[in-house]
Amino acid sequence: MKLIPALLEYSASMKGPEAKDNLLGRLFGFGSLARSGRVLGQWKRDKSSPILRDFVTEVVQLGNKKRYLTEPAVALILDLTRKLPDEAIFSEVLDTPCVQVWFNRAANVGDPDALFLALKFQERSNVQREIFGKLLPYPFSLDNFFTEEHLLSLAACFKESAFCLPRIHSIWHVITDMLIREEASQSDNNTSSSKKHKKSKKGNSSEDSKKNLRNFCEVIIERSLLLSSHDRKHLAFNIIIDLLPRLSPSSIQVILSSKVVLGLMDILSNASSWLYNAGQHFLKELVSLVSNDNDRCVAVVINLQKYSFGRFDSLTKTKTVKGLIAKIQNGQDCLHLVQNLMALFVDEGSVADEPSDQSQTTDENSEVGSIEDKELVGEGNADLLKSWVVNTIPFVLKNLKLTSKGSSLTDSEMIKCIEEKFQVQTEILKFFAVQGLFSASLGTEVTSFELQEKFKWPKTAISTSLRNECIEQLQLLLEDAQKDEALHVSGVKSNDLGFYFMRFINTVCNIPSVSLFRTLSSNDDNAFKKTLATESALFQEERKIGTGLDSTKMHVIRYLLIQLLLQVLLHPEEFWEAAIDVIICCKKTFPSIAQCDNSSAPESVEGGTEESDEDGSDEPNEDGSLESIDVLVQTFLSVLPHVSGPVCFAIEQVFRVFSDEITETGLLDMLRVVKIDLKGSRRQTDSDDDEDEARVDIEDDDEMEDADVGNVDDAPDEMDEEMEDDSADEVDEDQDDLEETVDNKAKDGDEAEATKGGEDSDDSDGMDDDAMFRIDPYIARIFKERNNLPGSETQ
Repeated sequence: MKLIPALLEYSASMKGPEAKDNLLGRLFGFGSLARSGRVLGQWKRDKSSPILRDFVTEVVQLGNKKRYLTEPAVALILDLTRKLPDEAIFSEVLDTPCVQVWFNRAANVGDPDALFLALKFQERSNVQREIFGKLLPYPFSLDNFFTEEHLLSLAACFKESAFCLPRIHSIWHVITDMLIREEASQSDNNTSSSKKHKKSKKGNSSEDSKKNLRNFCEVIIERSLLLSSHDRKHLAFNIIIDLLPRLSPSSIQVILSSKVVLGLMDILSNASSWLYNAGQHFLKELVSLVSNDNDRCVAVVINLQKYSFGRFDSLTKTKTVKGLIAKIQNGQDCLHLVQNLMALFVDEGSVADEPSDQSQTTDENSEVGSIEDKELVGEGNADLLKSWVVNTIPFVLKNLKLTSKGSSLTDSEMIKCIEEKFQVQTEILKFFAVQGLFSASLGTEVTSFELQEKFKWPKTAISTSLRNECIEQLQLLLEDAQKDEALHVSGVKSNDLGFYFMRFINTVCNIPSVSLFRTLSSNDDNAFKKTLATESALFQEERKIGTGLDSTKMHVIRYLLIQLLLQVLLHPEEFWEAAIDVIICCKKTFPSIAQCDNSSAPESVEGGTEESDEDGSDEPNEDGSLESIDVLVQTFLSVLPHVSGPVCFAIEQVFRVFSDEITETGLLDMLRVVKIDLKGSRRQTDSDDDEDEARVDIEDDDEMEDADVGNVDDAPDEMDEEMEDDSADEVDEDQDDLEETVDNKAKDGDEAEATKGGEDSDDSDGMDDDAMFRIDPYIARIFKERNNLPGSETQ
């Protein structure tokens, strides 16, 4: 011990490699003595010998000469004392004057190695003495160590630990072990606690564990490291990555705080920043850690979107959130994610309490993200987050699509999948219905004893646009459910989501403190109530008659009524007449449900007939009144240009099952609408945009059929021949009669056009060969639907 400093003398004049080699040589010399066992052996032979105290003093003094020597010096002391009894550690090591001086000044100057040595000795002996200066609290406990006050006193030590990057200092392994050990012990206590007190004890211990983790994240990660230099920011993200795989999902929500997320967004939004690669690495490791654990995956998704107001992917120019959501495909995990998204939509207090100023995560040495992004996040617009939730929930449901794997599943597996999906669908349906259709008059929470559920609304009333989004997503959900009903194999049948929705609406409407989000006009209210009653009657009748064509008709009419009910709520005073007309047609088609509100039926029928006469037929039936199917067709023609895709799909399904009942009047109404667009397409469009919007567009598949028909310049004989071929293959005797009628009307129109010249000929009501040529495939398509109807007979 005397030869080492004598032979390796160090002076202030030494510089560079010479000084480094000299100091490292001393360190290796002391290390060889410790590992040889000579020092410890001499102390054991004579415990009054000062050999241990002298050795520790020499090593501590050597470590204090240079920063890079301190950590190996601490490791050497720990290696030497590993075989010492606890009493010897206090007398021969901790009571050494140089060690006491080192401990007393460590907290002020920021010495992570002194803190590391103190924690290791405390962990080994669990000593309760005031011998560690300000490094450890007295009495020592994890709760006392992780108090905000004590962590602030150690902030300098944690900051200085960044000097050894990219390697992580040993102190961080001890700190993370303390945090994880506490959480694990709390979990064990919860498991072993009695059943009587298990619930309360679990809540208290879990909260204590999260409190310590929260204090550590707020004081050390957010205030000390993220607000400091680039190296310390880098260190903060490394510590989080080290902690994440060892924390529970609920604790992940604590460590991925607003400042952490905003700091990460600040780095990733600027590709030229010094920490951009570090940010990308952190994000890659984060995704890798949670990809195989759906609970952690949900926690990460919620926090990333919560503090970015639903725009993490767009602001960081990544697909992180979208990719994580796509990985969740199990029914229960999808339900868990949906429930968390719903809670995020309603619980706006936690978002509002968090600081939204991105500048809090930066300092004078930090990169500054784009001004536009900062302003967007700084606004704290909760509607952005809520809109993201509304549009993401249906995307989660798409992960449970059964069509791709339906053919490979057994009946029992198919039933299980359908039940799981229906459970998710009902949760989503209730959420959209409550948030989009209803509001609470007393507070933001309402309990339904009939449904045994509690419904919550955001404290701040959501905007009209968000309500409309909820209703539109509700319509899309019902449309998807109706499409999924086609997946019937071996008697496996999906649940009726439309029935569930209407019963849910009825139940919520009967809660005294809940009302529709707007006051309905008398017309809309009448249509709303009649639609509910008619749909209920149709459902009961559908269940009575069982399977068959009539049951199919009732089913598709029910879904159309549901979509129209939502249209009535979505667009005031616009769709009540259409809803009433469909209800009247239902009562005339299915007399068994006609007892519902019969008193208003004659007046409504008359009104519907008059409206239909205004819109359409120049040739009414012989008895002067329209058939119910004619009223239905005219109603469809009047609403189709103004409704969304789900309503169009519901109308298409109704038209498909009722197409064999269409009369000549109804078909002429449809052809007249098609003719208007066909004539407009032949002209050079010099008119205003308003005229173009007034026309009804032909469906895309009709245009595809037009391309297959042939050249419009062919001779009339060739056209007639093609029409005869199509009729022979696809159309029955009724169509032949109808074709003759249409042909006669077209010839009359052609004769009228022949008597006029110039522009007048284009304004006539007749149809030329080109128009007839386009209409023929449309007629054939209508009557092809008959053969596809369940229960229909091929004529």
